[in-house]
Amino acid sequence: MADTNTRISTLVGENDVVLFMKGTPLFPQCGFSSRAVAILDHCGVQYESVDVLQDMEIRQGIKTYSDWPTIPQLYVKGEFVGGSDIMMEMFEAGELKQMFDDNDVAKAES
Repeated sequence: MADTNTRISTLVGENDVVLFMKGTPLFPQCGFSSRAVAILDHCGVQYESVDVLQDMEIRQGIKTYSDWPTIPQLYVKGEFVGGSDIMMEMFEAGELKQMFDDNDVAKAES
């Protein structure tokens, strides 16, 4: 588990925005992951995605790492933000875009 935590810490630390999800941004494997990708794409930020279906250690380890039981999970500048419901609430309130702006998150390349 220590190795898994180290891998997760590295991913979260080396990327401004990381989405742990089921599937990939081009082919999400659940509705919640699809919604999370749509929100991030609409915000126009660069993000790294991690397909937890491809790595069972990460799939279980991320739940322990964040103390959050569900996937997807969003991290911004090393901080856990939440899952798709929290992302949607923050997006609708304008808080997610503000968080990206406040943290100078890079814009996605067109």
